[in-house]
Amino acid sequence: MDYTDPNTYLEGRVLFIDKPLTWTSFDVVNKIRKSLRHHLGIGKIKVGHAGTLDPLATGLVIICTGKATKQIMQYQNLDKLYEAQVRLGATTPSFDLETEVDKSFPWEHITSTDIGEAINAFKGDLEQMPPLYSAKRVDGKRAYDMARKGKTLELKPQYVTIHRLEILKENLPDLSLLVECSKGTYIRSLARDIGEKLNSGAHLTGLRRTRIGPYEVEQAISIDNFIKKLELL
Repeated sequence: MDYTDPNTYLEGRVLFIDKPLTWTSFDVVNKIRKSLRHHLGIGKIKVGHAGTLDPLATGLVIICTGKATKQIMQYQNLDKLYEAQVRLGATTPSFDLETEVDKSFPWEHITSTDIGEAINAFKGDLEQMPPLYSAKRVDGKRAYDMARKGKTLELKPQYVTIHRLEILKENLPDLSLLVECSKGTYIRSLARDIGEKLNSGAHLTGLRRTRIGPYEVEQAISIDNFIKKLELL
């Protein structure tokens, strides 16, 4: 694949990027846009991502450039596959490690049977409450901006579908899960809800998106390697 032809980016290109930890999806978009300008001399170009991935998650992000940005919606609508790390016995306001633990709960009572029953309860169509720390808009403002300022928010539940939910590893209080789900599903909320179902608490300690529709993370390139390929010009 030739990464150094400016015209291909203007005509429309779809890039599979393996997002690094702590980067936002917008960080990836901005880095690619600036790199195309700097290395290929492209003065103005549309660049967008087809679905947000949390800063504390890694994995596949689809980036569209030029005329391919018109295809963003079709990629956004695809199902996603994740590998998630969940810790029982504690909650955080963000449902992940962005914020500190605010409450601790007993988890020693939880058995493998309990976990299996809880997991099964979240398969199929369900109503899910988004995290306060999310990219959802409330009165035109991002929920995470308002949450970080300590403002009270009222988010509405949304309908999502969990196609697959499997336990990859159980080492209490930690669980590794495989989750295949519809667009708009918050794995952080799923972790929180599983904790509540087990009469405990839970939060996400790690997340990796491994597939979007038919596209695997193995097809993706890192940001650093993408830039190196541009520098070959």
